[in-house]
This record gives sequence, structure tokens and C-alpha cells, in this order.
Amino acid sequence: MKISLEHLTKKFPNRNRKEGGFVTAVNDFDFVIPDGKLVGLLGPSGCGKSTMLNMICGLEKPTSGRIYFGEDDVTDLPPENRGVGMVFQSYALYPHLTVRQNIMFPLENLKGKDKLTKAEMEEKVLEAARLVQIERLMERRPSEMSGGQQQRVAIARALVKKPKVLLLDEPLSNLDARLRLQTREEIRRIQRETQITTVFVTHDQEEAMSISDMIVVMEAGVLQQIGKPQEVYDDPVNLFVAKFLGTPAINVFEGEIRNGMLCIGDEAVLKTNLREDRRVWTGIRPEGFILQEDGPFSCEMIRMEVMGRDTSVVCRHPLCEAETVRAIVPTESKVDDDAERVRFALKPFKVELFDWDTRKRIRFETEE
Repeated sequence: MKISLEHLTKKFPNRNRKEGGFVTAVNDFDFVIPDGKLVGLLGPSGCGKSTMLNMICGLEKPTSGRIYFGEDDVTDLPPENRGVGMVFQSYALYPHLTVRQNIMFPLENLKGKDKLTKAEMEEKVLEAARLVQIERLMERRPSEMSGGQQQRVAIARALVKKPKVLLLDEPLSNLDARLRLQTREEIRRIQRETQITTVFVTHDQEEAMSISDMIVVMEAGVLQQIGKPQEVYDDPVNLFVAKFLGTPAINVFEGEIRNGMLCIGDEAVLKTNLREDRRVWTGIRPEGFILQEDGPFSCEMIRMEVMGRDTSVVCRHPLCEAETVRAIVPTESKVDDDAERVRFALKPFKVELFDWDTRKRIRFETEE
């Protein structure tokens, strides 16, 4: 089911009565979610992700704009008539019901031509339980299950009615790191098997990038960028997107273009095709550094952190926005951790420039 969001805006009354007016949670959001895809809705806390999800499922009505499922305008349709399955962060299971009863609950509320016999309900419940691999836990209650198992029950309950759209609101945030990894892989597997159009809300960029067909990055209710995860990582449209995606985060420096050279402080670190002298924000991905004794860029050495396959060189530079610079280099690289300074060459395709005032991406090419 394709979902079309046309110029969606949602405003809430300002809680500060002295200021009055409204707070805009989502501002002129325009996007088409392709049929059968898993889309990660990504952004920091308070950026409008959950509000967007609530508008898609019908729990919130847009201040302006329209929502279409396929060709059908569902903007004014109540949630129960939209064919949406919703999985909440808190699982929202009924504690006094067994797994079987929790999954069956949505089916028991069907009426008219959609009403099912007991045997039909049992068949659908078992099918949903098998899909999330909890068919052996059918008689347990939520209190007798782990967080990961409870999350699977919540997903099975959302899937049992064969929804047109599946909405997941930070479904993994209550799980520990190992369970989070396992469960997100399960969500991806289930989505591929069912081919249900899925919107996955999270503030965890690694989570979104690992399982999404597309990611949508939001800031303060405004859509920043849409694309395949690797494409957005490699080609961010602005400094916010560049800083939000990536672990470790991109290293951001105050820089300048002087006579076609990218300079950070007194060091000319890269030759470019840019002819206008200007101040720029310079982003260097951690994997964009090459250890080189005579490299053009130097930092004050702090320490090395060996991480098995890679080594993280932690250093300091006065023009870096963060307290430390982090460079990821191969473990076999020779690093003198007793040295006061460390020098690097830079991989041009891992260096990104942004306008000083607008913070929008500046396209450039390197010159030999």
C-alpha cells in the first residue's frame, strides 16, 4: 500500500499560556512512501516523528494537508477503518491475558462481514505467532516473558489482521543492546516476508540505516532529506544530516577556502576546484583519515583505542567543533601513541564542505 503525505502540518496549542499561539510539530511534510517498503523515520527526540506516525494511523488529525493510502483519502477516516497495525514503544499488552488472547484480541472486535469464526481466529493467531516465532509461548502471560518476547507478541498482534500498513513507534528502545540487534533483524525478516508497507520511527540512526529501504531525516518538524541509507550517509544535503548520521560521528572543523585550497587553520589539507575564498564548515568522516608521516593535516595525539579490526586514533584540534577528533584506521597501521602529534592525509570522498551561514552542502571536486 503506497502512502502519500501531502503538505502535512500539525500544530499544537502552546503549553506556555503567557506566550500563547501554537507550536508546530510537523511543518509542510510532503513525501510518498512506496508500496511494500520499510521506511525509517529518523530524527532527534522532539523532531515530530511520533506525531507524524500518529497522523498516519489516525490518532492525530493534521492541522492542514492530506493523507492517502493508495488512491484513497484517509485524512478524516477513524483509526479503526484505516487498516493500520501499530506497535508502541511500551508494547501495550494486556497483562491478564495470555499470548494467544493478546494476539486474538483485535480479531474478536471484528464485526459484520469481517467477523470470524473461532476456528478462523485460531488459525490466524497461530499464523501470526509462527511469523514472529513465539508459537511455543501461547499460554504465557506478559509478566512471564522477556522484553524481546513481549515485543514479538506486540508485533504479532499488529500483524494478525493483515494490515495494509504497519507502524512501529520506537519499538526497540526498551530492549538491551543484544536483544535490540536481534529484534531489528526479525522486524526486517518479517517485513520482507509479508511485504507490508512499514514505517519505523527511531532516533537511533544505526538502527534505521541497518534495516530500512529508505530513511527520512527530520529536524524540528521539517523534512531534511530522503534516500537510501548509504546514499544519505555519503551525500548529506546539509550539516545537520551529516552530523546526525554516522557512528562515530563526523568530525566537524572550521575551515576556509584559500586560492582553491581547503585550509584548516594554517594547514592546506586538500586542493579543490573552488575558486571563491570563503569560510566553510569542513566535515571529515572518521574513516576518511590516512596515517601519513608527512601528511598535510596534524592533530595533537591523545590516545589509541584498539577495536579488533580497526584502531581509533583519538586526538585534538583547536578548530574542531567537538572536544576530540576520532580517526578510524586499520589495526595494522603503525601509530606511535607516545608521539605528541599525529599527521594524516585525507580521503577526498570522505571530506564534505558546508556553507558557513546556511550550512548547506557545497559540491566540490579535488584537483591533483
